[in-house]
Amino acid sequence: MTPDDPDRRHRLGLLAAWGAYGIWGLFPIYFHALKPAGAWEILGHRIAWTLVLCVGVMLARRELGALIRLLRRRPKLALGVTAAAYTIAVNWGVYVYAVGEGRTHEAALGYFLNPIVTVALGVVVLREILRPLQWLAVGIGALAGLYLAVVAGSVPWISIVLALSFALYGLIKKKLGVSLPALQSLSAETIALAPLAVAIIGWLTWTGASTFTLDAPLHPALLVVSGLVTAVPLLLFAESARRIPLVTIGLIQFSTPVIQLVVGLALLGEHMPSSRWVGFAIVWVALLVLSVDSVLATRRARQPKQVPSPR
Repeated sequence: MTPDDPDRRHRLGLLAAWGAYGIWGLFPIYFHALKPAGAWEILGHRIAWTLVLCVGVMLARRELGALIRLLRRRPKLALGVTAAAYTIAVNWGVYVYAVGEGRTHEAALGYFLNPIVTVALGVVVLREILRPLQWLAVGIGALAGLYLAVVAGSVPWISIVLALSFALYGLIKKKLGVSLPALQSLSAETIALAPLAVAIIGWLTWTGASTFTLDAPLHPALLVVSGLVTAVPLLLFAESARRIPLVTIGLIQFSTPVIQLVVGLALLGEHMPSSRWVGFAIVWVALLVLSVDSVLATRRARQPKQVPSPR
């Protein structure tokens, strides 16, 4: 079996995708273990140690200088990378806040809504034309959001911010028009976020609110590991995207919020009212419609086009 064997590439792609989404699904357990560190402190350390890891690897591969020169030559690319970085930082911060406040199920809902929001952004920003089933999925998703807001008596802001920020992150990356390799992209984004990390960690240390030195060596070690925890699933995802169809990745991505929901309810002892289960059910119907549309579209694209016979 050769390294380029299609079956082997597909299997490795599936393993990488399930690995990435599985790790993301288990994030609530890790962030819960970081207490008493709050959302801001976790965000700061996550950026800082991811930067240290990426820069270290880039230096070892002698690629850091080339990346910096590329960003200097292409200010538009650098601006886009910075915008993407701060968008995903919002997503990271709100997600950690949700876990810390015992609202993992709301975070899971946000990631269930993400594909629907992504499709909607494609219409609004990219002027894409939706197929009938995609319109139906967006409509059902909007109905779910309205229902949840009414029964809760407030806007489910955690779910909305997570869904919107992750969708915007993907949109910005698409609009850049230049695809950096996964490691270079993550390195560039963490470099852009470095001032934020320095400000957060510096302020917490100055005010005496930092928890980094508590319960040494376990708590500091867990914070340092955040760099590895952040980088590994992103690199696995990049590998999966190179090996398997986007539709397959899209279907596997639903495993992450499912795992998050199970972890929040079964392991972290969270409670979700029955009215919210109804809202989740409506979202799942929308996702089912969207998934069916994606599968049908892929099958149509694979069908050979019939060339009219000459007369």
